[in-house]
Amino acid sequence: MTVADQKQLRQVFSVTSGATPESGNSEYWDGDIRWATPEDISSVDGYWLRDTRRKITRAGYESCGTTMAPRGSIVLTKRAPIGQLAILGNDACSNQGCFLLTPRRETDTRFFYYWLCAKADHLQVLGRGSTFMELSTDELKSLSVPHPSLARQRGIADYLDRETARLDALVAAKERVLGLLAEKRRALITRAVTRGLDPRAPLRDSAIPWLGEIPAHWETERARWLFRERDQRSETGEEELLTVSHLTGVTPRSEKDVNMFEAETTEGYKICFAGDLVINTLWAWMGAMGVSPVKGIVSPAYNVYCPGPRLDPRFVDALVRIPVFAQDVTRYSKGVWSSRLRLYPEGFFEALFPVPSIDEQRAIVAHIEKETAKLDALRTATERTISLLKERRAALIAAAVTGGIYVESAA
Repeated sequence: MTVADQKQLRQVFSVTSGATPESGNSEYWDGDIRWATPEDISSVDGYWLRDTRRKITRAGYESCGTTMAPRGSIVLTKRAPIGQLAILGNDACSNQGCFLLTPRRETDTRFFYYWLCAKADHLQVLGRGSTFMELSTDELKSLSVPHPSLARQRGIADYLDRETARLDALVAAKERVLGLLAEKRRALITRAVTRGLDPRAPLRDSAIPWLGEIPAHWETERARWLFRERDQRSETGEEELLTVSHLTGVTPRSEKDVNMFEAETTEGYKICFAGDLVINTLWAWMGAMGVSPVKGIVSPAYNVYCPGPRLDPRFVDALVRIPVFAQDVTRYSKGVWSSRLRLYPEGFFEALFPVPSIDEQRAIVAHIEKETAKLDALRTATERTISLLKERRAALIAAAVTGGIYVESAA
């Protein structure tokens, strides 16, 4: 596309910002006027935003000074994350976290939607602010945008609709594969730690509801006879700080992208050793527990338990991180609300564990490590494929909207 095809965005679109009615006034809310927010945009599948999570009344609309935009307008987030966008499938207004771009002339807004997608990184760079990043109206209006003929816009948009739909279908198929791999991984671990490795072994009722039948030669025991609580405290707070998650178990905090509040000092934090079971007391009901692979320190609000000689710590880690175990220990937690349950030591010590021989535990762990390594390799390869498909999608859009490829020939 030539320089002659370029226009400032202000020449192509009318740009307005949104606003929010007074939150405490019930007369302003639950009306029939669609009110778009960044949350609505982030949840769009495709590019059409046909409805909004919240709606306002006519009184709410008139009270705050937001502006209605017609169907076909573009709604664009102006605060972090800057540059998320959608096309309105119905008339709507927005809150102050969004711009509404209404065409001034006959255009195919799909073309400009794709062009703005290709400029997402540039829009992020244009953000300014000290407490939070925000894209200014003037910066947006001053963008130099391509403006080919309407027929050309439609041709490019139609081509990108077809090609991105094809790529999106491939990504969705690969993401389903990831889901199946995760499901198979969970099933493999669950079966190994609850049924063992010999499918011919005779079974007996464990009398533990979540566990069901177990190999007849396995024992069951309450945690109080298998673990002891460790309550050693750090004098300096200089040990490796660990975090506990229902997704990754116990990991060094330095290896995770954690933005949560961090205490000024970690003196007095609890020490745990490699092989200790650490339970996040507040989030145990979600499965936030696991065995630490290294020595370190954890929050004083957590509980640390040292497995006795009858348990292989790796077996314990596999067992406590299966979803049904977390559901079971919820029965021993205290609290009024399900999301505020806390698992204290006296509750944990009531939990029942299956106890194979130590040699069988080690064999189970070796089997899990071998089989999950294969699944993890498939997951890594699939994730790489998804990344490449998304890169291909972004490159295709950028090339089409900037004239890098001749769309008719590509089609």
